Amino acid sequence: MTHKEKFIEAIQKSYSTTLPGIHLGSGILDGEVVTDARVTIPLRMMNRHGLIAGATGSGKTRTLQVLAEQLSDAGVPVFMSDIKGDLSGMAQAGTTNARLEERATALGMSFKPDAFPIELYSLSGNLGAQMRATILEFGPALLAKILDLNDTQSGVLSILFKYADDKQLPMIDLNDLKKVLAYLSEGAGAAEIKADYGSISSASAGTILRKIVAVEQQGMASIFGEKSFDIDDLINRVDGRGVISLLNVSDVQDKPALFSTFMLSLLAELYQTLPEAGDLDKPKLVFFLDEAHLLFNDAPKAFMEQIEKVVRLIRSKGVGIFFCTQMAQDIPDSVLSQLGNRVQHVLRAFTPKDAEGLKKTVKTYPRSDFYEIDQVLTTLGIGQALITVLNEKGIPTEVAATHLVPPRSIMGPLTTSDYEQHVRASDVYKKYKDPIDPESAYEILSRRMEETARAQQQAEEAKAAAKAAPRKAAVREEKGMFEEALASPLAKQIGREVVRGVFGMLFGKSTTSRSKKSGGLFGF
Repeated sequence: MTHKEKFIEAIQKSYSTTLPGIHLGSGILDGEVVTDARVTIPLRMMNRHGLIAGATGSGKTRTLQVLAEQLSDAGVPVFMSDIKGDLSGMAQAGTTNARLEERATALGMSFKPDAFPIELYSLSGNLGAQMRATILEFGPALLAKILDLNDTQSGVLSILFKYADDKQLPMIDLNDLKKVLAYLSEGAGAAEIKADYGSISSASAGTILRKIVAVEQQGMASIFGEKSFDIDDLINRVDGRGVISLLNVSDVQDKPALFSTFMLSLLAELYQTLPEAGDLDKPKLVFFLDEAHLLFNDAPKAFMEQIEKVVRLIRSKGVGIFFCTQMAQDIPDSVLSQLGNRVQHVLRAFTPKDAEGLKKTVKTYPRSDFYEIDQVLTTLGIGQALITVLNEKGIPTEVAATHLVPPRSIMGPLTTSDYEQHVRASDVYKKYKDPIDPESAYEILSRRMEETARAQQQAEEAKAAAKAAPRKAAVREEKGMFEEALASPLAKQIGREVVRGVFGMLFGKSTTSRSKKSGGLFGF
């Protein structure tokens, strides 16, 4: 048996399946595309999670597109972030050309352009249906990541959430969060929580408030609120094909922590919402997290624990997760160890750091009788990848350098007019277009603070009135004594003498001279 025949036998034995699967391409041996060495992923293994890695420009985005197209064909809904805004073209059939025909021929297939059902979403609301989540749905760990809080500030955030939960205060948007923060960091609220929750320092409260304001100034306050996104809208089908939901983040590329954390919040909600499903013939939903390294950059411990928990347990809910990044080392070992399907595009080794990364990547692959893994990883062409997946029995397959199948839809964005038309025609866009402002923590605490202020004012007025009461009583007593004295006979006599004296002065005569002439006081 020749070396090529051994290769074909090994690949067919390792990758063949009687179950529905996704055709990734054909193996490459000594630079030749071996058509019969078909490389596939069993559909039921797509919820065992995976990694798509490779250098910039190596074709990772097109690999995502190929996987999404075939999942849609199989009736599996897909959700993926569109970092550059160039995946919307999946809504239209591609056009054939010589290169695509050549690739299809090498893989023993015919190229048939096709369009796929897509739904366009946006965090800003400008590029698709508005995706929102309430503050409470986000939770303290994910929100702390978005606000870039340290451990102490994250602890304060946890106090706010615990208090709001205990007191049934719905925190819907950032105004609610700011109101709860203000209430608990000063005045009656601060005294109320001191014993049961701990105190909040003015420094921590001030820092958190500034971080919230910064998010608002960036125009991202709209992602927090109602109507909150219904996770069931991701699990849709059209004519039996799974809908490909695209979160276009091209207008918030400079806020990677925001969109990566938002996607993780959707995963967390899926985990909490979906029932246990066990091993399914095909997943309910496959999630693709592009630029996955952004999730883990400077991630606090609580955040990492939540990611690990979701990745470990969500498989049993029928959801698969594929992380897409440049280097396998971008993914923490605790997460990487749970990714059974690996698609590794070309790696560059231009620097000592690159060379070290290459060595680490090589160690994560099974031994191969057909390749020197380090050499293959640096010589793969665009649209080629080194692949190992789990077969239908859950066993890792033979490592195969693979010539990948081409996408059947447009490899690029829709035109501006087509894009806008697609968005406006969407029922999902209409569903989430207008925000809702229900009564929440802001209104409840505002009333409570107003009532407290009125009660304090009334108490102060009562205290002032009580303090002034004895003085008023003394004044009334003095006035009564004075009036009684004026009403006495002696006072009346004295009054008459005073009047006489006054009239005498008015007439220019003294009472003494008049009495001498008249012989009496009145001249009698």
